[in-house]
Amino acid sequence: MKHTIWLAGILIMTIQQTAEAAGAYLGDMTWQEAERVLPHKLVIIPFAAGAKEHGPHLPMNTDHVVMDRLLETAIGERDVIVAPPVLHGWFPAFRNYPGTEIADPTIFQNYVKAIAESLVGHGVNRLVFLNTGISNATGLPLSIVARDIRADHDVATLVVSWDDLESSEAQALYSQERGGHADEGETSILLYLRAELVHMDRATRDYRGEPHTQIGYAPGKFERAEEAGLFGDATLATREKGERLFTIMQRNWLLALDQFAAATQ
Repeated sequence: MKHTIWLAGILIMTIQQTAEAAGAYLGDMTWQEAERVLPHKLVIIPFAAGAKEHGPHLPMNTDHVVMDRLLETAIGERDVIVAPPVLHGWFPAFRNYPGTEIADPTIFQNYVKAIAESLVGHGVNRLVFLNTGISNATGLPLSIVARDIRADHDVATLVVSWDDLESSEAQALYSQERGGHADEGETSILLYLRAELVHMDRATRDYRGEPHTQIGYAPGKFERAEEAGLFGDATLATREKGERLFTIMQRNWLLALDQFAAATQ
């Protein structure tokens, strides 16, 4: 009897949470519902690596995990529609590792553009591309898509990348000398979101040589024979730090949506 009551409580809670959600997933709607609301909503096209190396201690779907939680935040707090995610992408820095890379950036770019144009063809006039990669990597082809959609269809677009959601407040929480991939911050966030997927006994540090000091953007890549597949010090990660970091990301994500919505009303 207690078990039945507990299950009923969970069901009631789930129904209440669904009823209280401000937004919706496109895939949960009927086509009639979608046709009716798409022209009036801010629509998110989410992108994350379904599988990309994150060192010896983090799962390959790390970016996907973070993306899902950011989308849950958006759905719960804002009147948005979330399109099905793109989980294959252009990851040249990680090409020496197994994963879900589309090695040709033009194919990736054209694929995302086709998705965006399909939505635009059904009345969408405000598009946000969520990129849980960084702006100087997967953000490059996504930004070209956003520019083309804006220029060709006069549709308002926004690209929000992982590094857009960081801040000086987040940087102040780090103890590592420097980092940027599968490091103290990213490992802490995964300890908060999905601790069962993290292998802290395998966590290590790798600062990858001298700090970057020259002017300009110098693309890098990871080498399997020489490196563990991370940049930073994952051994410094904690769940508490991850909760604080992810809270900052959530706040900046909602702020980005609010600013875009206000600017395009």
